[in-house]
Amino acid sequence: MPSLLETLVDPQILIAAGVAAGVMATVVSVGLPLLERNEMAGRMKAVATEREKIRARERARLVADRGKSLRVEPKAYMKNLVEKLNLRQALSDEKTGDKLRQAGFRGQAPLTVFLFARFVLPFASFAFALFYLFVLTDLDIPTNMKFVYSLVAAGTGLFVPNLYIHNAISKRQHSIRRAWPDALDLLLICIESGMAIEPAFRRVSEELGNQSMPLAEEMSLTAAELSYLQERRKAYENLATRTGLEPVRAVTTALIQAERYGTPLGQALRVLSAESRTQRLTEAEKKAAALPPKLTVPMILFFLPVLFLVIIGPAMIQLFGWK
Repeated sequence: MPSLLETLVDPQILIAAGVAAGVMATVVSVGLPLLERNEMAGRMKAVATEREKIRARERARLVADRGKSLRVEPKAYMKNLVEKLNLRQALSDEKTGDKLRQAGFRGQAPLTVFLFARFVLPFASFAFALFYLFVLTDLDIPTNMKFVYSLVAAGTGLFVPNLYIHNAISKRQHSIRRAWPDALDLLLICIESGMAIEPAFRRVSEELGNQSMPLAEEMSLTAAELSYLQERRKAYENLATRTGLEPVRAVTTALIQAERYGTPLGQALRVLSAESRTQRLTEAEKKAAALPPKLTVPMILFFLPVLFLVIIGPAMIQLFGWK
C-alpha cells in the first residue's frame, strides 16, 4: 500500500487535485455574483456617518482622532513588527499610500497590513518551497538548484502584495471609468438646477450607488471633505489622487478653476461629459474590433469540429451503411 508521501507526490494525484481546484474556482467565480448581496445601504450609511463625525471633529478641532468608522485597526503583532523594523521607510515610498487609496484602502491600518505582508510572505514562501522540495518530493535535482527555486519562490512572495494592489486598482478604476460619464451628467443637472456643489456631490453619490459603489464612495468622501477642509481645492485634488484617472483629474481642474476665477461651471461640465462619453464609446469600439481575432482559436477548436461532424456525419452513415 503506497505511503502518504508517495500519494502526495504522485503526478496523477497532483493533476487530479489541480483539475478539482480549477473546477471549484470556476463554480465559485460563477456562483458568487449570484449570491452577492447589495451592501449599498450599509456602506453609504457608513460614509454618511463618517462625514458627520468629520464635521464634528472639525468644529472641536480634534484632528488627531479621525477615521474610526471607515478604518479598522491592524493586529497588534503586525503594528509592532512594522514599527520595530521600521518597515515604512524600507518597503514603502511616497506613492505607496496613493496606490492603497486608489485600491480603496484608506488610513494607516491598510498600510501596516501591506508592509507586514511584504515582509512576511517572502520568508513564508521560501520556507514552504524548501519543505516541498526537500521533504514532500524526491526530485532528481541538485541541492543548489533547490535553493535557487526556493529563492525564486521568496521573490515571488515579495511581489504578491503589489500584484494584489495592482489588480484592486484596475478593478476599481474600471468601475469608476464606466460610471463617470453618467456621474458628470447627473452633476451637471444638479448644478444647473441651482444646487450647490457639496449637495450635488452628495446627490450624485446616492444615485450612483447601484451602478458603481467605488465612485459613490469617492464622491461621498469628497462631499465630506468639502464641508470641513479650509481649502476646497484640496478636496478636489484628493478626489483626483484617490481615483488616479485623467477624466476625473480634468473635471477636478475645471472645478478648481471655477472656485478660483468664478468661471461658469455648467458649460465646462457639459463639454467634459461629452468627451467622457465619446471616450467610453471609443473603448467599446476597440473591444468590438478586437473580438474577431480572439474568437478565431475557440472557433477552430470547438465550433468547426462540431460543424464538420453535423455536415459530414449523415453522408458517412449512408456511405458505410452504419445503423
